[in-house]
Amino acid sequence: MNDDLSKRRLGRGLAALIGEMDQPLPTDSARPGINPDRMVPIEYIARNPRNPRRYFDEAELQDLASSIRQHGIVQPVVVRTLGQNQFEIIAGERRWRAAQLAGFVEVPVIVRDVDDRTALEIAIVENVQRADLNPLEEALGYEQLISDHGYTQNDLGEIIGKSRSHVANSLRLLKLPDPVKDMLAQGSLSAGHARALVSTSDPSSLARTIVSKGLSVRDAERLAQNDIKGQTEGAAKPKREEKDSDTLALERTLTDALGLDVAISHKGNSGSIKISYRSLEQLEDICRLLERR
Repeated sequence: MNDDLSKRRLGRGLAALIGEMDQPLPTDSARPGINPDRMVPIEYIARNPRNPRRYFDEAELQDLASSIRQHGIVQPVVVRTLGQNQFEIIAGERRWRAAQLAGFVEVPVIVRDVDDRTALEIAIVENVQRADLNPLEEALGYEQLISDHGYTQNDLGEIIGKSRSHVANSLRLLKLPDPVKDMLAQGSLSAGHARALVSTSDPSSLARTIVSKGLSVRDAERLAQNDIKGQTEGAAKPKREEKDSDTLALERTLTDALGLDVAISHKGNSGSIKISYRSLEQLEDICRLLERR
């Protein structure tokens, strides 16, 4: 079985497993015979150091803890076995943390015996489908699957149910400097704001301007475009005409669709399109798209 087919089947299997996780705890008579749900003391459970989710809002945890005190834990934590009375979280760390704040001594779990790769895949799919990851955490999760387990952007798109361009645009965020990543993680900047800054000369300074002035994504894109033009214009070169709003909008549309930087040069009824790529894999993707036409 080739790798592509194997990963497509794996993606469908993960989707089915996530569906199982979404079900409430069954009654004792309905429990499956293998890996049944059980109650496990909180101290027997450890967080997964590979969990793509790194940031937990304290106020939201307190709200969840209040809900858990009143209604209990409706959805179990998904874990895997590490040893006797030792478990590691695959999905549900937020519920586990809130249960501790609520004063619970044990939590309901679903046990899944999976390897490191599958545990990471499940954690990413579960969090992405529930929109629990901030854009930076999502990108770091994709990067980890690519670097540790050899996934391509197409593989990831199939598994998580997103387009390849979505994966590519997420990964572009990792090129930003740490101060901008911090703003992205904290929610001060949206993914749209951050993507506009990737190719600028000073993303950190521009990010501070965007946050302080409360600029929209479109305003941020115009700010970034002006910065990029300033990089390419030499003092001895005549000043170039600014691109009209329609051309800039078309560049943004093509850039988001391809997940690659696109520049359009248009004058009169003719012009050119420049697509920038940074790897042979991206070049092959462009060639495949053109061949389909």
